[in-house]
Amino acid sequence: MPLELAEMGNNIDINKVIRQHLEMERFFTGFALRGKAETLEQQEQEDSMAVAEKTSELEKIAEQANQCRKCELGSLRTNSVPGEGNSNARIMFVGEAPGADEDAQGRPFVGRAGQLLDKIIEACGLKRSDVFIGNILKCRPPENRDPRAEEIISCLPYLQRQIEIIEPEIIVALGAHAAKTLLNTTKPIGQLRGQFHEYYAGLGRPPVKLMATYHTAYLLRNYSQENRRRVWEDMKKVLVELGLPIPK
Repeated sequence: MPLELAEMGNNIDINKVIRQHLEMERFFTGFALRGKAETLEQQEQEDSMAVAEKTSELEKIAEQANQCRKCELGSLRTNSVPGEGNSNARIMFVGEAPGADEDAQGRPFVGRAGQLLDKIIEACGLKRSDVFIGNILKCRPPENRDPRAEEIISCLPYLQRQIEIIEPEIIVALGAHAAKTLLNTTKPIGQLRGQFHEYYAGLGRPPVKLMATYHTAYLLRNYSQENRRRVWEDMKKVLVELGLPIPK
């Protein structure tokens, strides 16, 4: 065979092989992309169903709190305040108990202390709808007195169940009562704040990181640049732990 024909034949074979290779590559690439898209869509559907189930379970707890009469507060309240927010929240804020504004509206942290909490959440680059906000007690104690032991014992299971459902990555305990109750300690808030602790949600469940900080009502009563700085330092640690940017 002449050399020129042999080279031409080789070129034809090589070109054919290259075309076949590219066609097969495009085929499998297209298949992989379709498979990835279907997997992402399936995951989104599963996530949506999980959030809907969490929301439904939280609504059941809210209804149970509305009907609760385990202690005298159930008969003294105007409204129960079961808590509100994102059922899939990464951060859960927990305070002590509802105040007068909360009792009137049935919503947590809506008075002056709540407005300050909203500002703190916004300063973190988040919205109120991104987090979940609740209290140790679901009903307002008369004259905003401290929660009593029997009231905490009766009411705490509602909050514990909410934590189990939401599965937050971090709990921010606002004030001494919330921190001491969740951590089962007698240490003062000054010793607890500024560092992560572990809250145990139940047997077989991994502990949840808990950051204790000052209650926003305390900040209003004891307003100072130093106290503001301390709370902001606590919240920055929360953002770092979650891998979220710290707003300037």
